[in-house]
Amino acid sequence: MTRAQYEDRVLYQGDVWVRLDTLPRLLAEGWRRTLGAGGVVTVIRTPFQWAMGSPVIEIETGGYMGDVGLYVPEVQLAEALALLGEETETPPPPTML
Repeated sequence: MTRAQYEDRVLYQGDVWVRLDTLPRLLAEGWRRTLGAGGVVTVIRTPFQWAMGSPVIEIETGGYMGDVGLYVPEVQLAEALALLGEETETPPPPTML
C-alpha cells in the first residue's frame, strides 16, 4: 500500500494553503483541535475530498482514517508552527567572547 501524496502548497477557495504534514486522520484531528483552540484555521485533504469541519459521524462510522494532508492558510503558518512547538526561524549563531 502506498502512502497518500499531497501537494505542499495549494490554492483552495482563493487562498494559498500550506501543508503542515501528512499523517493518519486521527492524529490530524488532534492537531486540528490544538490549532483551532489557538485561532488557526485548518482544512484536511483526504484522497476523496477537502474537509473544513470534522464530521463526527464520519469518524464514528469508520470513514476514511488513512493518511490525510493537514493544511493551514499560508498567512497563519508561523502561528500554526508555534502552536505545535516547531521552530519558525533559525536562531542566530552563538557569539564568541
